[in-house]
Amino acid sequence: MNATIIDSLRDSSAGSLSLVGGIALLAGLFTWLILEIFRTLLRTFSEHRQQGLAHEKLRAQLAETKLRCREAEHAQTGWNGIRKFAVVKKVMECDDVNAFYLKPHDGRPLPQFKPGQYLTFQLDLPGRDKPLIRCYSLSDSPHQKEYYRVTIKKEKAPSDKPEMPPGAGSSYFTDVVKEGDILNVKAPTGHFFLDMAKTNPIVLLAGGVGITPMLSMANAIAASGSKREAYFFFGVRNRSEHIHKAELEKLAAENDNIHLHIAYSKPSEQDVKGKDFQHEGRVGIELLKEILPSNNFEYYLCGSGAFMKSLTDGLEVWGVPDKDVHFEAFGPATVKKKTVAPSPSETVHLAKINVTFARSNKTVHWEPATENLLEFAQAQGVKIDSGCCAGSCGSCVVAIKSGEVNYLKKPDTTPDAGTCLTCVCRPKSDLVLDA
Repeated sequence: MNATIIDSLRDSSAGSLSLVGGIALLAGLFTWLILEIFRTLLRTFSEHRQQGLAHEKLRAQLAETKLRCREAEHAQTGWNGIRKFAVVKKVMECDDVNAFYLKPHDGRPLPQFKPGQYLTFQLDLPGRDKPLIRCYSLSDSPHQKEYYRVTIKKEKAPSDKPEMPPGAGSSYFTDVVKEGDILNVKAPTGHFFLDMAKTNPIVLLAGGVGITPMLSMANAIAASGSKREAYFFFGVRNRSEHIHKAELEKLAAENDNIHLHIAYSKPSEQDVKGKDFQHEGRVGIELLKEILPSNNFEYYLCGSGAFMKSLTDGLEVWGVPDKDVHFEAFGPATVKKKTVAPSPSETVHLAKINVTFARSNKTVHWEPATENLLEFAQAQGVKIDSGCCAGSCGSCVVAIKSGEVNYLKKPDTTPDAGTCLTCVCRPKSDLVLDA
């Protein structure tokens, strides 16, 4: 009897163990299956994500390629030499500042330019024996295909030198040029521009009429539909100098990625903070540190020499690499880019060179630290016309009577044989110039 009970218990226990084992096995198989499904889902998700990233990269590469192709195509539709443009509209933007809307007199299409580039004008002023060359930045989007626009401020005599005449070119545009006039214009050019194929965040810094290339860049971002983040800082004294005020406000209101910050250094009683401007004072490095989330941006600057020197010095101290700081290159009052100093042997050679200005009857030892022949001539009191100071407009061309020069960069305008563009070259040997 007891043996029978024990055997029954033993069979029951074995059955229970078998059941538990079976359940455990099923649970294990189910867990393994769940893990395998989870791994498969993770792998599939990762593969889809990688494919998505690859497709996104491919789309970006295709977009950049298309943009480069369009740029090359537009470059081919440019023109050599002079082209006639009609002034179809002249609009006063603020005190002593006018916007000029230009259309080609021949009615042919306009080549697209790069935002930040400028036009070179050949102006026939009364009383001058040769045309006056002046360069003015394009101030509207390159996507605008109907016209070119330049915004020009009449340059008055410096406050510390009231006896000096006002700017000849800007006075001519302000006081003489009117709607319907025909102007001689060279094709858009310049190495200071925003690369529209990039998507990295940028900071635009403008002082006074230096807003013109910056406005072109901001308009280009908006017109292209790009979501590229841009912080736009603009400094003037007050509302009376607030160039393209309504256009700037509309641009910021319609584009969440363009953050506009206006600084008035001397606001009038009528200027309302929070409406006309956001910051009282100047655009400086402390304001950038207050507004920007970090210094990790590319910076584009245009303004007076003091404005740009203050900012470039401040950005350098803040740790911004030189390669990320870009500024307008033409004009005598601009910041000089760092150049490679001549080697000791080159310095010795350069110090032995004599430069003769034949018309001025001056012979001077070349100073090795001097930037270029134009700067050297001006230091000697020798007058040479200048415009862009970047090797583009050709206004500083001077005949070489003897000797050779070295170019610091390849000029955009190739000078005729026997001449040189003094703004971008140095003497290679003893030199005699017709100046």
